[in-house]
Amino acid sequence: MEMSQGDIVEGKVTKLTKFGAFVDLGEGKSGLVHISEVADTFVKDISDHLSEGDEVKVKVLKIDEKGKIALSIKDAVEKVEAKEPQDKNFDPKFEDMMSKFLKESNTKLDEARARLNQKTNRKKSRN
Repeated sequence: MEMSQGDIVEGKVTKLTKFGAFVDLGEGKSGLVHISEVADTFVKDISDHLSEGDEVKVKVLKIDEKGKIALSIKDAVEKVEAKEPQDKNFDPKFEDMMSKFLKESNTKLDEARARLNQKTNRKKSRN
């Protein structure tokens, strides 16, 4: 099977490293999924997301002149457009209000902690 850039193929994780995962694509070919291409979120430890032996679907990002294959797991997964939530009780206004409340609350807590730290530092310096 000939692979080209943009193809989505299945493979098996053969080795995990600090910087990514090597995936066996069959027919003697393997490629590297860089740690930044594992998930849409920040990945600190790749073993939190993958294990050796996992079957994964990957997208071929690039095949260089030496035959090295760059792969992506996050690009192989179809992005789901923001749709209406499945929950009938979901109220976007309420969610916005809660988000605003949380931000204001955290700001007030930070200010209170700063005032407390100033008071405790003054007391320590008087002794």
